[in-house]
Amino acid sequence: MSAIIKRELSSYFNSAIGYIVLAVFYFFSGLFFYMYCLMSNTASMSYVFLSMLMIVMLTIPIITMRSFSEEKKQRTDQALLTAPVSITEIVLGKFLGAFLLYCLCNAIYVVYVIILACYASPDWAVFLTTMLGMLLMGGALIAIDLFISALTESQIIAAVLSIGIGLLIYMLDSLAGMLSVDWITSLFHNISFDAHFTNFINGIINLTSVLFFVSVIAVFLFLCVRVIEKRRWS
Repeated sequence: MSAIIKRELSSYFNSAIGYIVLAVFYFFSGLFFYMYCLMSNTASMSYVFLSMLMIVMLTIPIITMRSFSEEKKQRTDQALLTAPVSITEIVLGKFLGAFLLYCLCNAIYVVYVIILACYASPDWAVFLTTMLGMLLMGGALIAIDLFISALTESQIIAAVLSIGIGLLIYMLDSLAGMLSVDWITSLFHNISFDAHFTNFINGIINLTSVLFFVSVIAVFLFLCVRVIEKRRWS
């Protein structure tokens, strides 16, 4: 599996994708950090993280769009499927490769909090719980987008569908507020990424929220394995 992870990471940086994702992520996070922390003279990074949610929804599809769709289009998936590794290891390897790139994106927040620590006293507990929330939420989105990538040969279609699903997830709370049906509103709130992420940004490690994101990761990786397995036998 380590060979697949290395293969995925090298594919990101042998092309422009890895550099573009990092540049976009760092640019907007730096912009929000300057606006909400430096200009406002505050040590709280809450608004930086909240503002970055939309950027996360848009950048993760770029990371995952070619994971399986490009393999299928170039017919390199046949060599991958006949390699001496299980389909579960293939999916996990691709997931971890994408997740490590996402972790590199989030590493910039450590630089920001160190800058804040030079001039103020940031709440380290809140920062660490928020970082945990960002990583869990990002992992869930990566798993969803990997599943979408496994369904199509076109990385453009995979990216567009992933962005659409990401925006829908981002808007679930707003959609819930527009509906007057109690059980639908409750359902949307329970599956809302934003609602679960809010617990982390408030410095609360809620077991329900942790299990929610871990369950989303597990379910969509399982579905991705089933899709690849079906293709292997067909």
